[in-house]
Amino acid sequence: MEVKKVEKLLSGKKILIMGAANKRSIAWGCAQAMLDNGAELIFTYQNERLKKSLLRLVSNEERLVECDVSKDESIAQAFATISEKFGKIDGIVHAIAFAKKDELAGDIMNSSREGYALAQDISAYSLIAVAKYAIKLLKNPASIVTLTYFGSERAIPNYNVMGVAKAALEANVRYLARDMAKYGVRVNAISAGAVKTLAVTGVKDHGELLRISEERTVDGKSVTTKEIGGTAAFLVSDLSTGVVGDTIYVDKGVHLI
Repeated sequence: MEVKKVEKLLSGKKILIMGAANKRSIAWGCAQAMLDNGAELIFTYQNERLKKSLLRLVSNEERLVECDVSKDESIAQAFATISEKFGKIDGIVHAIAFAKKDELAGDIMNSSREGYALAQDISAYSLIAVAKYAIKLLKNPASIVTLTYFGSERAIPNYNVMGVAKAALEANVRYLARDMAKYGVRVNAISAGAVKTLAVTGVKDHGELLRISEERTVDGKSVTTKEIGGTAAFLVSDLSTGVVGDTIYVDKGVHLI
């Protein structure tokens, strides 16, 4: 009897991970899930400091490409480098967000014009910029997945300008999904539950935020980066070709309450 070799879900696929900072980051959870499912991964980093951090997780430096999403020329150069080194890719995980720490505390009316614009630029507009420069490099079909949070829909204490930026990000997903469909590229978002990451620690009283989130999950346990990563792996796989312009909650039911 002949035994057929079982292909993994992402065998033969090249996926770009943008935003992996350390082993606790959601982006790294996505990377691990995709590696487990047979994907070939490429990573971007913003600067030399973050490169050093990423090298603790990724031993092959050839897999790392510099990309500062606040600069169009850096994004263009990054995708030119990826094209030269790896050819076309099958998907992108966009897990990039930033706001100044002093914008993530107190009343939103105290947000500065500069801080508000910075959060929008890095956390929301960067998805559009990445899509623009990646379009010639993405296969048909391909998938882009970004990360959002429930603070886009509800006024979460201290989340402030990041909540507004995440709302814009989700709108960007819908518009990009409409416009990129003609290229065979689907765009979706994962609304991840609160996880103790470097990003979350920038929010004032983040410990209370994590506690409340855990209490409101359906089983009383916090969602894990592994669970979030599993959904990301599904969204870049060929099993998700019918999912377009959507935001999928991976928060163990917190959004239900």
